[in-house]
Amino acid sequence: MTNRDLPRLPRMAKVRQVALHPAGRRLSRTTPVRGLAFFLWEKRWFFIAMLVGGLIMQLPTPDGLSREGLIVLAMSVASVILFVTEPVPLPTVALMIIAGQVLLLGLDSSAVAKSLMSDSVLFIMGSLMLAVAIVKQNLDKRIAYLIVRMTGTKTSRICVGISLVSGILASIVGEHTVAAMMLPVAITLITLTSDDPKKVRRLAAVLLFSISYGCSIASIGTPSGGARNAIMIGYWKEFFFDPSDPETRKFIVDYVTWVLYCYPIFLIQLPFVTAILFMTFRPEYANMARAVVRLRQQIDKQGPMKSTDWVTIVVFALTLYGWIAYSDTLGLGIVAILGACAFLIIGMVRWEDINSGVNWGVVLLYAAAISLGVEMKETGAAIWVASSFLELIAPLGIDSGVPLWTAVSALTTGVTNTMSNGAAVAVLGPINLKLAVVAGESPILMGFVTAISSAFAYLTVIGTPACTIVYSSGYLSTTDFLVVGYRMVIMSTFVLILAAYLYWPLLGL
Repeated sequence: MTNRDLPRLPRMAKVRQVALHPAGRRLSRTTPVRGLAFFLWEKRWFFIAMLVGGLIMQLPTPDGLSREGLIVLAMSVASVILFVTEPVPLPTVALMIIAGQVLLLGLDSSAVAKSLMSDSVLFIMGSLMLAVAIVKQNLDKRIAYLIVRMTGTKTSRICVGISLVSGILASIVGEHTVAAMMLPVAITLITLTSDDPKKVRRLAAVLLFSISYGCSIASIGTPSGGARNAIMIGYWKEFFFDPSDPETRKFIVDYVTWVLYCYPIFLIQLPFVTAILFMTFRPEYANMARAVVRLRQQIDKQGPMKSTDWVTIVVFALTLYGWIAYSDTLGLGIVAILGACAFLIIGMVRWEDINSGVNWGVVLLYAAAISLGVEMKETGAAIWVASSFLELIAPLGIDSGVPLWTAVSALTTGVTNTMSNGAAVAVLGPINLKLAVVAGESPILMGFVTAISSAFAYLTVIGTPACTIVYSSGYLSTTDFLVVGYRMVIMSTFVLILAAYLYWPLLGL
């Protein structure tokens, strides 16, 4: 492949080496440091978070809450502020959570270390390793051509096809992986349509949002679709399963059961995604035949699929089979690790690629968030917050049934748009599950509502990795996410509540 075969990204006004500011802004490597005042201003949110956490810990302990529970709540509030403002790298927050459990709660360091490594964390780590192995094969043009062969050249059908393919893949390997794989696919179609970004501004929006929203609505469909799903499965088992009580085995949700409850919600939302995108952006080209002709010419130059491509498909298919058939006995994490090992053993990827391609800080962040969530349960902080929330909304008549489900969905949606969805479920999961117990609702239903609502991160660039990845293309602005995102939130919430009210009871929930 030559440089001419690669899709061109939008032309930037100026190219230079930059460093990423902790809050997301770009700073020149030559930006001068202005001493203590500059440092304090740059880290202001760090000090604000520490101040807020310290003030909460100095408050009188409320009735029904232990001193340890108040400390955990203070740590959680400070962590949320740091997650949102990001004055320090997020893995630093994870390290602070780990240290805080020892220094502030007085826990044994070995016990804290054990709480960090669960099956959910192994799954996250294994999924990221699988992502590196799959993306390394660079099959973007073949995927793009396969999509247009199925859909034809009409833009609306191509958008449905992109959302469908992105969704099916995201429900298996996770949205961040699929977004990274599909972004070159969309950029290929965009640049083959026009070299001028201004002439394809709205077309780019519908294609790129088809990826991110397709990933988001489908990542709820399977346990392997996102870390938050595995986290919720872990919470159900941790909070409610008792090996001595056969009745509690219903709280062990396997792969197939999750799919039965959640995958139809993805399929129902699929046509609405394209309708909302076209209603919001109205693309410049109703037909992309010109781009498809150019794409076919480039595919012809690459020749037929290689043996390595087929090996990748086979290994991944076996990993998928392992998730479906053995997740209830081996766990999602072990299956993911075995799949990554297979790629390494066969030689499809080198350890150097895994080591450099996996964001180990993300693994650490999820581990610390889950550990903090467990402490919220152990110290009674979760049940106290749940009871307080129930008392707050009870006068409004939303303390049970559909109104309560909607309130929990809205709460989770708000949180997940300001922090990672995995972290949102890690923090809110114990609260919402305890809320279900207090309100007399099914913890399974409330867990599904929480996990699914955490996928509604449509409003901000940082809400989900898929949104961040498509934003990196340079075709989208932050206001684009708000303009189309609120419509997506309304649609997704309506479909979720409708499924919980009409469909899930048919499955015995």
